[in-house]
Amino acid sequence: MDKDIRYTEKKVDESWKAQAAQDKRIFPSASPPGESEPREKNKTSAFLNLMTSLGLQAMMCLGEIPNPETGKKEVNLEGARELIDLLMELQRKTQGNLTPAETNFFQSALPQIQLKFAQTSQTL
Repeated sequence: MDKDIRYTEKKVDESWKAQAAQDKRIFPSASPPGESEPREKNKTSAFLNLMTSLGLQAMMCLGEIPNPETGKKEVNLEGARELIDLLMELQRKTQGNLTPAETNFFQSALPQIQLKFAQTSQTL
């Protein structure tokens, strides 16, 4: 006995658009290279997405991005330190095997995160 479920109202959560716009402002150079390229040509985008995700988590730990669960900006220096260390280790382990976009992330976004960490740790 299948039930016929009909929705009278379509509910669309568009809050992600604001978060995506904020993410692009924080990491403008981390967007995947050649977004118009077919997925096969852009095999490293998963790695770039991983690095960007870790960077955004670090910025959240530094109070730059609100926690999506609470909606509040929270500071967790130990969490930020671990994420920065992880990014630095990924950079070291992948040296010489990175695409230009990945190299750009490590040369621009990672130093921004490290600087913000230094500034935040001095103010606390």
